Amino acid sequence: MQSDIATKAMLAAREAAAAAGEVIRHYWHRGVEVELKSDATPVTIADREAEQAIRQILQAALPEAAIYGEEFGLEGKQGGLLWLVDPLDGTKSFVRRTPFFSTQIALMDGDELVLGVSSAPIYGETMWASVGGGAWLDGERVKVADTSAISQASISTGNVKTLTADVRWDALGQLIRDSNRIRGYGDFCHYHLLARGSLDLVIESDVNILDIAALVMIVREAGGVFTDLDGGPITLNTRSVLAGTPAIHAQALERLCLSSTWPEY
Repeated sequence: MQSDIATKAMLAAREAAAAAGEVIRHYWHRGVEVELKSDATPVTIADREAEQAIRQILQAALPEAAIYGEEFGLEGKQGGLLWLVDPLDGTKSFVRRTPFFSTQIALMDGDELVLGVSSAPIYGETMWASVGGGAWLDGERVKVADTSAISQASISTGNVKTLTADVRWDALGQLIRDSNRIRGYGDFCHYHLLARGSLDLVIESDVNILDIAALVMIVREAGGVFTDLDGGPITLNTRSVLAGTPAIHAQALERLCLSSTWPEY
């Protein structure tokens, strides 16, 4: 992607995230009614209005780019530039008055993620990153920790319901026993902590690309490694996460991969 387009895209993504934040703060203070989607997940007027605000800004900045959003689906043709938008990731937290929710905006160029913005308006921080441009927290460049031993590692798990029924569950238990401490920050929060060196490994088994696309960019540009639980690349179909410092990610992946090999009879 050309540098002038990349610059325009980042400015638009940050502006769009800020606009969504204004919508979200309005409804956070006012309160909202909750509806259930067909998959039984909650949605509110804040989700919808925030995405509309985001789309308006992104479309004006890059009319040639398609947009795939959580609430209004795909608009435009895939194959070129594609915005990935979750206007209010963590709606369950939002409706329960817990500030662990965020706006997630990422841009793909073909199959490659090229920028991401993660804005948590009530929690009070915004992170962004672009290919080769580093990762930033409210204007300050950040990087992952240099933790290299599992015994010193801080691990956070998000949604791991599927993993509880997986052959790798016992391996995760052993990994936790061998670590320094375990937390469950979830949503955007543990990825922000990882990118700024306050955490060493994040594990999730139940996500979608709109939840994590921007965070992939942020963690990678902060010097971390971000794959699925099998060590595979992040794609539009990704459903799991293993993200961490280079050394801790490698050790965790080895343990999980070994445990996923069924015995031969």
